Amino acid sequence: MDGSVGSELINFNYQDEMRKDSMADFNYTTVPGKIKPFLEKIRQIGVPPKATVQWLKTIGFKSSNDTTLLGVLKSVGLVDASGVPTGVWSNYRGAHHKTVLGDAIRTGYAELFAVYPDAWQQDIKDLEYVFSTSSSAGKQVISKTVATFKSLCECAEFGEPNNQPSPVLHTGPMHAAIARPSAQPVNSDARNSHNPSVHIDIQIHISPEASTDQIDQIFKSMAKHLYGAKENE
Repeated sequence: MDGSVGSELINFNYQDEMRKDSMADFNYTTVPGKIKPFLEKIRQIGVPPKATVQWLKTIGFKSSNDTTLLGVLKSVGLVDASGVPTGVWSNYRGAHHKTVLGDAIRTGYAELFAVYPDAWQQDIKDLEYVFSTSSSAGKQVISKTVATFKSLCECAEFGEPNNQPSPVLHTGPMHAAIARPSAQPVNSDARNSHNPSVHIDIQIHISPEASTDQIDQIFKSMAKHLYGAKENE
């Protein structure tokens, strides 16, 4: 057997095994350095009916390793499971392509962002740890998975993390009242009234991830609706 052919077979089998070991929820490419020029290219050309290996070759990505770029498109929702471009692809070709990609990455890597809301700012070791705990893949595959994620993030814009859960105000029984209005003198008319008295307790559940501004807004709203209503009586 020719030496060059043998090396190609070994390379193919090696890549195939890597793909089998890859994380089920996160595709990766063996050529993360090509992600940026690849994304730039798809913004310049027309939208294909389907993203295929042959299509890759027609736009200049002819290496056998370049085929792994197709999986990256699926990871961020630019194409569906069959390779057909989605609305995200169309939006990505617009002026706000970086923020479109940022949103797509948040969605595609939702599990990662659940651990690190600012995942794009985390260092490689922390990201490798998260990916490795969700996969039985080897170190090299995990490294490529992280490199793929990092390369995608370099082409996107995220802004400040804004997916913190909003504090929720619940009414109902409580273990201890936050504040109870001081007792007011009851006039004789009130004593003779047959209207039932009403006692309301308020319980507030605030997420531990809530920001100081969010907490302040809760108490400002309480002051407005509770004390403000009393002043208007």
